[in-house]
Amino acid sequence: MKIHEYQGKQIFAKYGIPVPKGYPAFTVEEAYEKAKQLIAETGSPVTVVKAQIHAGGRGKGGGVKVAKGGADDAKALAEKILGMQLVTHQTGPEGTKVRRLYIEQGLEMQKEFYLGAVVDRDRRRIVFMASTEGGVEIEKVAAESPEKILTVHVDPATGLMPYQSNQLAFGLGLQAFGKDTPKKFVKFMAALYECFVKEDCSLLEVNPLVVLKNGDVMALDSKINFDDNGEFRHKEWAELQDKDEEDKVELEAKEAGLNYVSLDGNVGCLVNGAGLAMATMDIIKVFGEKDGVSPANFLDVGGGANQEQVTKAFKMILKSDKVKAIFVNIFGGIMKCDVIANGVVAAAKELGLKVPLVVRLEGTNVELGRKILSDSGLAITAATTMADGAQKIVAAVAGGAK
Repeated sequence: MKIHEYQGKQIFAKYGIPVPKGYPAFTVEEAYEKAKQLIAETGSPVTVVKAQIHAGGRGKGGGVKVAKGGADDAKALAEKILGMQLVTHQTGPEGTKVRRLYIEQGLEMQKEFYLGAVVDRDRRRIVFMASTEGGVEIEKVAAESPEKILTVHVDPATGLMPYQSNQLAFGLGLQAFGKDTPKKFVKFMAALYECFVKEDCSLLEVNPLVVLKNGDVMALDSKINFDDNGEFRHKEWAELQDKDEEDKVELEAKEAGLNYVSLDGNVGCLVNGAGLAMATMDIIKVFGEKDGVSPANFLDVGGGANQEQVTKAFKMILKSDKVKAIFVNIFGGIMKCDVIANGVVAAAKELGLKVPLVVRLEGTNVELGRKILSDSGLAITAATTMADGAQKIVAAVAGGAK
């Protein structure tokens, strides 16, 4: 789950992580009033108007502007940014509509840095990454100048140690900005680590982290992704979610108790079990690569799905006009093949299915499931193995394209 910058900074402040003063705004008039309030509080006429969307690269896309002429200037910028279709390298060419703004105080900075933390699943530890290349996408730095990325892994038994933070501080050359700056950075890192752990983050990014003219260290940006597995501990997440920024089908799937992720391919996948779903996507990609055939979604209906959920899953798959065929791949353990078969037949009849459908069933009640499909009178192609099913679905899509 992603949240907006201003929400992330509110969480930062709770842990004592220094952030600039700022206020969210949902209308142009509100942006004007918040700019006036900031100017009165800080004594500086400079404010920054920031688009709030769940994507990076906002500045390059025109979504972050500095207002140097007071509240009227901030209002004029707000009028341009609010409602715009902001296109960044993370939104794709279609962009994202800006529905929220963040009005923030302007600051005098000496230097920008990058600082981020993610979970290194190979080493089962949180890893902090820092770089002198602040304000630049870390992926670009990793590709072009990997030697400029400093990393430390945190042992969960001890937590982040001060010497590790010092290692990053001196690796970034923070001692050049004031004798107390490395100490401030160490304190900043300790708070950031506490935030990462207690808030169940999967990603926490500060880009840029800045050193101010007085040597203070401050988070000029905040990007937080939560680990959905920790949702049961955080009832407050429901209030932070911006449904306008979420994939509508993924939200619908979550409410129906299904695990769904939209992708860019042309084969809809309906599978039970996350591991089998991943393997299904892989095998479609292997057999379909030369023909431009790839999965359009990840969809795990789980081990206890009923006929209604299967029908719902079909409806979600078909909401994408990119889907040219559907591959149902079921291994019936807890999930019985006849339940899936009934759901497939019901969904196909209800929706008037017009794309090729390949079904591979194996496991509990498989013969009954296959009989239900063969007696349905529907144009369903049966498959005996995953490879057989993948080859048939690729042939169906590639043949239709021709």
